[in-house]
Formats: sequence, C-alpha cells, structure tokens
Amino acid sequence: MRTGDNKHMEMNLPNKLTLFRVILIPFFVVILMTNCLGDASKWVALAIFIIASLTDLLDGKIARKYDLVTTFGKFADPLADKILVISAMICLVELGLLKSWIVIIIVAREFIISGFRIIAAEKNVVIAASYWGKFKTTFQMIMVIMLIADIDHPAWKVTATVFTYIALVLTIVSLVDYIVKNKNVMIDQKNA
Repeated sequence: MRTGDNKHMEMNLPNKLTLFRVILIPFFVVILMTNCLGDASKWVALAIFIIASLTDLLDGKIARKYDLVTTFGKFADPLADKILVISAMICLVELGLLKSWIVIIIVAREFIISGFRIIAAEKNVVIAASYWGKFKTTFQMIMVIMLIADIDHPAWKVTATVFTYIALVLTIVSLVDYIVKNKNVMIDQKNA
C-alpha cells in the first residue's frame, strides 16, 4: 500500500461517528417497534434517532474542517444517512404514522441517485451532494422526529404534516436537480 493511501483507509473521528450512526440503527428500530421499554420506548427511540442524526451533522463538519475526508467516509456517510432515514420511515409506515406512497417516492429517489452515482463513478466523475440534497435530508430527519414524537395536539399534527410534504417536495426537487446537473453522465461518449 502506498503511503498516500493511508488517509483513505484510516478510521478517523468522522468515520467512527458514521459507524456509530450505523450501530445505533438496529437499537432504534427494535426499541421503536417492540415497545420493549413500555411507555418510554417511543422517547428512547426518538433520542437514539436524534443522536444518530446529530452524528450526521458532526461527521461532515469535522471531516471538512480538519481535512479528514476519506474514500470510506464519502461512501459510508451518505449510505448511513439513507439507512437511518429509510429504516425510520418504514417503521413509521408500520406504525400507521406515515403513508407508504410517500416512502416509495423517497426510496425511489435514492435508488435513482445511486444509479447515477454508479454510472458516474465508472466514468471517473464524482457527483457531489447538492444543497437541495442536504435540505432534503434535514427536512426528512425533522419529519421523522415529529412523526415519532406523535404529540396529540392539532398544531403538532398540522406541523408534522407540513414537514412531511416539504420533505417530499424537496425529495423530488433534489432528484430533478441531480438529473438536470448530471444528465451528461447518462450520455454514452462513444455515440456522442
């Protein structure tokens, strides 16, 4: 292994935070879905989700600020985000707190973007995360937090619904943004 490769392989703090987020996911799902802690289950699961979401915020900031961006981090960080949010949304469907068609649209967007990234990688093109994608993730996390809390108050219910539809719109907008900005990735250069 070349010396320059060490930066891409090391398990630095941002990468440890990403792995910690992945490790939290099964605990979150089990506690939320089994009600194993009785009335406290929802709140413990919510706390785990919030902690996991905060690690997402921290790992990227730390990686950029201290030049700790690695190949592993570029792969694992967005994957961990997707697993966390999609796991939470599937649980919310099961609990009757989120419509399945909303989750289908959100998951489909992730598959489409992943496909774009695979094709781009084959052409040695890096598709960076856009601001729309970051807004989408933030609003999805807020939506999940509000839906898990499920506070029985009309203002809370309306706010949770508004955040759900904002997250859905941002999901679609970010997809269109990725496609428009990266449509050249889909063009076969031999035929161009």
